[in-house]
Amino acid sequence: MRALLALFSFLACCAALAQDYPTRTVTIIVPYPAGGPTDQLARQIAPKFSEKLGQSFIVENVSGGGTTIGTGRVARAAPDGYTLLLHNLQISANVALYPKLPYDTEKQLTPVAFINRNPLVLIGRKSLAPNTLGELIAYLKGTSASMAHPGSGSTGHLATSLLAQEARLTVLQVPYRGGAPMVQDILGSHVDLLFGTPQQLAPLVAAGQVKAYGITAKETYRQFPGAASLVAELGPKLEIFYWHALFAPAATSNSTIGKLNAVLGGVLEDPALVKSWADIGVSPYPENERSPQAAQALMRAEVARWSEVVRENKIQPLQ
Repeated sequence: MRALLALFSFLACCAALAQDYPTRTVTIIVPYPAGGPTDQLARQIAPKFSEKLGQSFIVENVSGGGTTIGTGRVARAAPDGYTLLLHNLQISANVALYPKLPYDTEKQLTPVAFINRNPLVLIGRKSLAPNTLGELIAYLKGTSASMAHPGSGSTGHLATSLLAQEARLTVLQVPYRGGAPMVQDILGSHVDLLFGTPQQLAPLVAAGQVKAYGITAKETYRQFPGAASLVAELGPKLEIFYWHALFAPAATSNSTIGKLNAVLGGVLEDPALVKSWADIGVSPYPENERSPQAAQALMRAEVARWSEVVRENKIQPLQ
């Protein structure tokens, strides 16, 4: 009887602690250097968490190892909600890219919620002859072309490999150390094509500095009026969304996960935030897919999907 009472007392204490969460500063780990889209998102939402929960939410950049160093720190952190991870599609691809990860992504991390997403845009150098996606595919079947991507194993590399696979193309893949240098090289006509994000490429397309051929979504986007749906033209495997999600150590209590999820859901209903994202081709994750349970299912699906792409194309890890 005493043991049972002690158990009830312990559980009640844990529940009370979860209800009080947070009582001190929360750190959001970003496994990239400062300044990139994942870091920018973290710094955009951290103050909103602070405002809603009454404690400081700070962002710490822990880059390196193809994002595995920062991710590993959160995977090994105490499951109390005070160390969180903001990551993107790369975390799901890393499961296959790094067979000897120093942590188990599924067993040591749990998604709080998927936050936002955007398609990728296929662009070409201004002097490239084709003007439409159909013309481009026909052109690529008859000649060799170079496609840049921001590093081996990156989202751009995965998308490039899928395009070549689904359209039955042979392209020369040119890896860069990040997105900025590859964009500079396509502006200088040193490479022919690349995949990038709407926020990265919309100003260049609007200025006529590059040509936009396709979007990795079922629908077209107003920022790229001449770009066709790669999904409609080449099939469902070309539906690719670059997403962000918030993660916690796997044993974090359901109460804490639920509180974080609820606050994040409120943040994603902020009209000003939604408009600022829409202007650059980014949208909040659909409301019916924001629960922790939906996030877990989505994460498993993304791991399976990108593991297949990595295996089929023999893609090696980020260097």
